[in-house]
Amino acid sequence: MTTVQDLGRPGYAHLGISASGAADALSLRTGNLLVGNAEGAAALEMTLAGGTFEFESRAVVALTGADFEASIPMWTAAWVKPGEQVRCGHARSGARCYLCVNGGIEVPLVLGSASTHLLTGLGGYEGRALKRGDVLACGARTLRAASPLLGTPPPDQDSPPIIHVTSPTNAQALCHALWEVRPDSDRMGLRLRGPALDRHTGHMLTEGVPLGAVQVPPDGQPIILFVEHQTTGGYPKIANVISADFHALGQLRPRDQVRFEQISIDAALTLLRAQEDWLHSLV
Repeated sequence: MTTVQDLGRPGYAHLGISASGAADALSLRTGNLLVGNAEGAAALEMTLAGGTFEFESRAVVALTGADFEASIPMWTAAWVKPGEQVRCGHARSGARCYLCVNGGIEVPLVLGSASTHLLTGLGGYEGRALKRGDVLACGARTLRAASPLLGTPPPDQDSPPIIHVTSPTNAQALCHALWEVRPDSDRMGLRLRGPALDRHTGHMLTEGVPLGAVQVPPDGQPIILFVEHQTTGGYPKIANVISADFHALGQLRPRDQVRFEQISIDAALTLLRAQEDWLHSLV
């Protein structure tokens, strides 16, 4: 499950097209800064297991995100020579790792984005995950010289991780329980298992839904809408994950446990500002 991803294609929800993009955009942005790219340049997103990538020409690369077994160090820029291979094994922790290359990955843009939307076969490399023998072109446009400095990973999450949410009402039942990520989760939604939540049983009109919305279907088991989420939905929404924690969602793996904590909009903005300050301290 290795795909081409960038920061997605926002602005088309009214046409039924979700933004898609990197599941852990913070790690993708970090890797691109380390190799001298614009933050949103296209890279390779590997999920739970990686691959072997051979370079036909000299390049600067960086691996960020989940702790993967790899032939090069994580969180730093590294030179590769013509004919050299970068090998990525399985994730030791976390779910997704990003291979960023100076100049970015070049694929035809769809609605302004290189991101792969797997459910519809839109964008990326032929709209699908990569397979053995695929040949990808690297671009030539960079913004700055690659950083030789080690990029410090984001601060470690608590164990089990705490995901912060905002809610128009009291999300006490959600926040007082311990939840497990179900194996049937995907880029469309993270399905959780735990005590069944009460839900609104009256008639509800379908309405727009954002990334990170926490929906409660009839079985009471919440779903966090993820990067390939549908753009409208009719299930009650009891909370929304804050923007600063989207990267943590991208690193959840099946059977991981997670807790929620409700915070204010002001507190959410403070966490987001701190995250942006950390990111731009790398350059």
